[in-house]
Amino acid sequence: MVKTLYVGNLPYSTSEDDLKELFDQYGEVNSAKIITDRETGRSRGFGFVEMATDGVEGAISALDGKEFGGRSLRVNEARERKPRRF
Repeated sequence: MVKTLYVGNLPYSTSEDDLKELFDQYGEVNSAKIITDRETGRSRGFGFVEMATDGVEGAISALDGKEFGGRSLRVNEARERKPRRF
């Protein structure tokens, strides 16, 4: 089974490969996605990692609050996005 993790407070220079590499040590990573601004294409400073369930708890406990690229990461299980109201 696979779970999705939210990774916040990423350095803006972080690549998807960097993110995958960071989480690879805790379990099998299916995908790593950096969220970018639609207009500028620049990183918005957060992303999502899909990984095997057996590595999720270890990744959260090891990486939440850890300094990465000079910033303190926020890592937790991703929550379903609420629909936007206009």
